[in-house]
Formats: sequence, structure tokens, C-alpha cells
Amino acid sequence: MSLPDSSSSPKLNKMRRQPKQARSQERVQHILDAAEQLFLEVGYESTTTRAIAARAKVSVGSLYQFFPDKKAILKALAIRYMQTQYQRFLDLHTPDTITLTLRSYVDRMIDVFDQFYTDYPGSRAIFEQLLDTITWSAIEKIDDFEYQVINELARFFHARKPSLSITKCERIAMVITKTITELLWISLSGDQEFRQELVAETKLLTLSYLQQYLD
Repeated sequence: MSLPDSSSSPKLNKMRRQPKQARSQERVQHILDAAEQLFLEVGYESTTTRAIAARAKVSVGSLYQFFPDKKAILKALAIRYMQTQYQRFLDLHTPDTITLTLRSYVDRMIDVFDQFYTDYPGSRAIFEQLLDTITWSAIEKIDDFEYQVINELARFFHARKPSLSITKCERIAMVITKTITELLWISLSGDQEFRQELVAETKLLTLSYLQQYLD
């Protein structure tokens, strides 16, 4: 399954032009890295495109070649996070994954999502800011990533238990995805002990639910 093409979602990503050469792609990543740092250091509202360009060591004109405004940079950052998270989820599903016990699979799956937030601690703040700055129609575009996770899970569940219809597997996958996403998001609001406890409870809840269908 391929990642959603961000260039085909004008409401989600309004880059002036898509970088094709390696040097241009590297420049865009530097701009996004700089913006991420500044958004977390001083906040989205206090960050200017001029400050982002200075941190990225590019001219303001070069920045505007790719991004028309600060909001477009924020959206591109969110897309980069989601692409990374989705790719990690895909990497979980190797040919050997289907042979895992259900408990082992649930542990690994939830650990993948939880580890993402450990590796990218600023992602929560970026996503929260994104929700404050874009329209609901654009948020629906972001949901495309979640739906791809649901579809991937449904195919995995169907392969593991062929007697379940693909439609039923899609419903199960939707419940699991929505539940895990919400609980892990809540886990980030507390201290490390709270987070670990909620992750453990999320695993127990997910396992108990899936055992009804996949064991």
C-alpha cells in the first residue's frame, strides 16, 4: 500500500511547488526541521517565516518557493509525522507477523504507535496546533491516513481469520484503531507513570476485544 500523495490534497498541503531534485528536497526538510524547533521553542503564533528561514539557513525567498505561508509549513510538518507513523505501522507487518500469538501482536502494534510519540515528542503539540488552524474539510483529509491503517489492519485480520468477512474485519479494525489512537493521545497528557499505565491498559483492552474474534 502506498502512502497518500500529499500533492494531491490541495486543502492539506499548499506547497507552491513540489521539490523534485535531491537538493530541493533536502532544503524543504531543513525548513521543516527549523519550523518544528521554533514552533516548540516559542510557539506557532510567535514564529515568523523569517525566523524559520534564518534557522534553516535559507533565504526567505527560497522558503517562499516551497511554502506560501506559515500555515502551509505546519501542515507539511503534520503530513511528515503521519507518513512516518504510517510507515512504521506498515513495517510491523512482515510475512512472519501472522504467526505471532495475538498477545504478542497486540503488544508490538501498540508499542509501534507509542514509540512514535517517544521519538517525536513534539508531534502532539504540532497536531493540536494544526487542529486550531485548519478547516474541518482539511482535517478530513488527514483522516485518510487513519483509514489506511484501518484497511491494512482489516486485511491482516482477514488473513488471520478467513472465516470473518472483510466487512466485519473492517469494523473490528475501525474500533481498534479509534480506541488505540484516543487512549494513546490521552496518555500523553500525564506523567511517565500515567502514560505507562494507560498503555498497559490499552493493550489489555485491545487483546480482550480481539480475542473474541481472532482466537
